[in-house]
Amino acid sequence: MTKYARSLAVVALGGPLLGGAACGPSPEAAAPAAPARAEGHGHGESGGHGHGHGESGGHGHGHGESGGHGHGGSGGHAFHHRFEDAAEWAKVFDSPERDAWQQPDRVLQVLSLSPGMVVADVGAGTGYFTMRIARAVGPSGKVLALDVEPDMVRYLGERAKKESLPNVDARLVEGGDPKLAPASVDRVLIVDTWHHIGERPAYARALSAALKPGGKVFVVDFKMSSPHGPPKAARIEPAQAIRELGEGGLSAREVTDAGLEHQWIVVGAR
Repeated sequence: MTKYARSLAVVALGGPLLGGAACGPSPEAAAPAAPARAEGHGHGESGGHGHGHGESGGHGHGHGESGGHGHGGSGGHAFHHRFEDAAEWAKVFDSPERDAWQQPDRVLQVLSLSPGMVVADVGAGTGYFTMRIARAVGPSGKVLALDVEPDMVRYLGERAKKESLPNVDARLVEGGDPKLAPASVDRVLIVDTWHHIGERPAYARALSAALKPGGKVFVVDFKMSSPHGPPKAARIEPAQAIRELGEGGLSAREVTDAGLEHQWIVVGAR
């Protein structure tokens, strides 16, 4: 990967809805060919969220809307960018270099997936986690790959077909609504995306309603000490995510034995 692309990764990691961009410097400044504009995208309306899942150091597809920014407080807003050329962004989001800091195998181990589960990947982006989850839950399971960017959803569907994973359901969703049916999912995974979501407690309530009995929500985001990810002003601490999930009706805690060097994991259950 070029030095240019590595810088870009810091900017745009976002995720399932949000799915694979990063919060660092602006994509325009970091990547020559990347189709990013400093306008809205992401899971948030006036302060939506973004594509989460990261690049070499990035995170979220999104950051706020009309260029806004505001992280802060329970449900603080975030600024976002557009990530319209999924094939181009996939070179960053799915780069092998990401594996070293994202540690996807450790993340999936914490989720305790089993065949037959239904998992929502919020901010799925180009499918970095989606395809891994699809293989873990097997043909009897299902992955709902959610993203706010139409081209990401198109790319997800084509990638799943190419990789013979019919259990991937790529869905275009709105910033403030994951559009998940009540009691329909066993797990929700939100990687490098939570800090992009505008009204996080309200979003947590929607996720809580979508959980089956025994279901859980996992939020993975950047530690303040990590050299990857968005600027520190855009990051949130695990305690804030715990509070926001709690306000959404979930009993939440930090997973202290996740073993991730650059990120924390918070889990919420009904």
